[in-house]
Amino acid sequence: MEREIDLQKVSDGRLYSLQDLVKVGCDDCSGCSACCRGMGSSITLDPYDIYQLTQYTGKAFAQLLDESVELNVADGIILPNLKMAGEQEACVYLNAQGRCSIHTHRPGICRLFPLGRLYENGSFQYFIQIHECTKESRTKVKVKKWLDIPSAARYERFVTDWHYFLKGIQNKAMEEAMQPADEKRAALLKQVNLFILQQFYVLPYETDRDFYEQFEGRLAQAKEAAAVYINE
Repeated sequence: MEREIDLQKVSDGRLYSLQDLVKVGCDDCSGCSACCRGMGSSITLDPYDIYQLTQYTGKAFAQLLDESVELNVADGIILPNLKMAGEQEACVYLNAQGRCSIHTHRPGICRLFPLGRLYENGSFQYFIQIHECTKESRTKVKVKKWLDIPSAARYERFVTDWHYFLKGIQNKAMEEAMQPADEKRAALLKQVNLFILQQFYVLPYETDRDFYEQFEGRLAQAKEAAAVYINE
């Protein structure tokens, strides 16, 4: 979900790319798990996140919905997010020692933290959220190393494509939310939502094929389906 922010208030005023150094190193968090608690529904999961989770846990999306994932509306679009549980509203994947039990396959938002993404001109850059992490004396780490994800440049292309695909639908949905209710348009948006859930989350990805190639094929089909809603 995209937020309206004042970059000068929430960051050091700089923007970063994969090869830049940024002060995010925290000595492997040293047992701190503050960012894994009280996050509500904010840890939104994209198709790659679900692909990673299903591969790592061996569970289908429907089973994840029963255990660790829930659905919420984000600016008119129904998307999955990680569940929080218990009195401390901890991520369900946080173990008794306060460590992430899916760390190697953690979602993109978790990989970023405390970095954020600023989307502009059909792409994005990273910024550091200076008020989000309480860890002191952080060290400089290259953004690419911090993300710790295979094929980082390809991953960035995926993130960009996914963001701007959703943004087109969300902009239309938010625009219509300001107008008198239209049952036909509401029904179209519902169809688009169901299509997105089925196409990108419920339908399993083939494990012997490249994820990004599969995603790109699905995205092409989804753009055609979404165009009916956006352009009508």
